[in-house]
Amino acid sequence: MPTHSVDTVPTASAEAAVPVRLKINGEERALTIDPRVTLLDALREHLGLTGAKKGCDQGQCGACTVHINGERVLSCLSLAIAHQHDDITTIEGLAEGEGLHPMQTAFIECDGFQCGYCTPGQIMSAVAMLEEAERGVPSHVTPDVSRHLTAEDLTDDEIRERLSGNICRCGAYPNIVAAVRHAQQIGGKKK
Repeated sequence: MPTHSVDTVPTASAEAAVPVRLKINGEERALTIDPRVTLLDALREHLGLTGAKKGCDQGQCGACTVHINGERVLSCLSLAIAHQHDDITTIEGLAEGEGLHPMQTAFIECDGFQCGYCTPGQIMSAVAMLEEAERGVPSHVTPDVSRHLTAEDLTDDEIRERLSGNICRCGAYPNIVAAVRHAQQIGGKKK
């Protein structure tokens, strides 16, 4: 049986491509792609939505975080074809018209980024995290999981734990926590 290096793995032929319809940022988009294309690659390479970043391509850094049906998802680990009936929101669709989402504003005002590569994933995760807290979803550091938690109850430790899947290689974590706190004050949950 022949072996192939990573660079020479055979790809599917054009005949293997399938039609895929995705609802992204409220807009229906039609693609014809290999069924093995990840959602991240469909967004970046096929639709030109480059906000979600390819950091590790292994689900470890969070740079590719998007919302699917209101939940945060690592788009590098999801096949595009699996989300044909889902509502997908990327960082490009988070803002309302010309105005930034409150979490985007908070990241700017609190200097919650340095190089900015992880920022879209951090923002998408932070928005979803506040919504999860509002629904009472506990984290590993929630002291009393029987008590309904709200976003206002989040401690800095809770925020750090809930965002721990998003890595900032520049180390802007104190400002990211400050940005989440500021967003809480100006209404940073989902639109």
